[in-house]
Formats: sequence, C-alpha cells, structure tokens
Amino acid sequence: MKNKYESRYAASPTEVKSYDTEKLRSEFLIENVMEEDKLNLVYSHYDRFIIGGVVPVTKSIELESIDQLKASYFLERRELGIINIGGKGTVTVNGEAYELDHKEALYVGQGNEKVVFSSVDGASPAMFYINSTPAHKAYPIKKIGINDVEVVELGAPETANARTLRKYIVNSVVDVCQLQMGMTSLKPGSVWNTMPAHVHDRRMEVYFYFEIPENQAVCHFMGQPQETRHIWMNNNQAVISPPWSIHSGSGTSNYSFIWGMAGENLDYGDMDFCKITELR
Repeated sequence: MKNKYESRYAASPTEVKSYDTEKLRSEFLIENVMEEDKLNLVYSHYDRFIIGGVVPVTKSIELESIDQLKASYFLERRELGIINIGGKGTVTVNGEAYELDHKEALYVGQGNEKVVFSSVDGASPAMFYINSTPAHKAYPIKKIGINDVEVVELGAPETANARTLRKYIVNSVVDVCQLQMGMTSLKPGSVWNTMPAHVHDRRMEVYFYFEIPENQAVCHFMGQPQETRHIWMNNNQAVISPPWSIHSGSGTSNYSFIWGMAGENLDYGDMDFCKITELR
C-alpha cells in the first residue's frame, strides 16, 4: 500500500497578503491528518518538512517512500519523530518493536529501512502523529516516555495563557540532526498559546491541534506581526507556519497541540518576540 501524500509549495509574505480565506486554508491548513487505516502525509517545501498521521485499526501500516523523495526507502536521507496521541500502539523498526503508550514518543534516525505502525487494540487504536526532516547523520533510535521530557510552565491564569510545555525531541533529550518536537497543553480557563507571539526566521514550524472538545475550535493566527491572518481549526488538524510568520492561537476552550520545527539551528530559545501592543 502506497502512502497518501500531497506537496505544498512555499509562499512569500507578499504573496500571502492577497490570499482570501479559502486560499489561505488550502495553502497552510492540513485538515485530514488522522484517518482510520490510512497514512496521510504532506510534504512542505518549507525546509522539506513532512507532516503526517497514521491510525492503524484493522491492520499494520508501513511507512513507505514517496515519489517526492526519490529514495528507495523513506528514511534513506531523513529522520523521523513520532508522538502517539491515541491508545497503546507499536512502532516496529527493522524488526524491533517499540511500544508507545498515550503521549509517548519515538525518535528514528536516518538509515532505518522499515518502519511499521500497529495498534495493540483496534477498538482503542493508536494515533501516531509524525514529523520528518532531512538528515545529514544517523543517530540512534530513542523512545521518549512522558517522564523523560523536559517540562516548562508558562503563562498565567490572569492572561488566559497558563500552559505546560513538554520538550520531547530536542537536542537536550535526544541526539537529532534538525528535527524538534514537543507538546503544549493549555490549563482549564486558559485559551491563548504562544502569546506573546514570536517569529524565528531561522526555522519553520508546524502546529497540530488536538484535545479540542466537541463543538469547540481554535483560531490560529499567522502572518507577519504587522499584518496577521487567522485560520479556524478543528480537532486533529495541523497548520504550516512559515519562517516569516507568527504562530499563535486562541481557543473557545483549553486544548493541546504538538509543535514541530526544522531549519537553521537547534537553539530552542532562538525567537524574535513581538510586542502584543504592536500586533496588527
């Protein structure tokens, strides 16, 4: 079975200024990430970042190469990060099985030829969210449990942005080439993420919003600080954030999201902050 994928080209901020709602959503929003018994991928030309999701219910699903890569196998020149947001599942790499419980992660380095996803119980399937970036070196596979992550408490209830940030795949936790992944969860009563907003022209980023309650939504803000745009998002959807863009959101309830980055450096703190009062 071939992986389902699409390609998204990069756009300049000048070009994006002219986008209407439909065009903005078609270029940056990824609506169908998690579908039962499918592996969906989006290849972004921003730093050659790949975003995907796989939900194995009745069968195991292999991560196969796509035409875009011109490679004999998916990780021939790439590294891979996986975070499971569903029931217990297994990722088998070259015959060795790694069990991932809810909110556990796995880093798979360059050169691993066969990656297979499966659920322990199809009635409560695993939901694997994946990010992949080009790699220049082969680093060891590493599982990252919920107790292995770096935890940072951010924001405050008074500004409606109290949140817990967990760093899963960063160079202080696991050896990587350029991929970074983590998870941020808003506390009850808080709705704003990544506020004050920032840009980092050295890296692009992707947000995957999940744990959005039924009949609720998140408004994701993007664009240059002085000319922002917004995209309304539902549960289990992702959005591509260009290097020139802010990436912030506000929900009608609290929620969680997985962030993934790639680009010039591995310095998590490399951010150019924007004053809230100067956003337009």
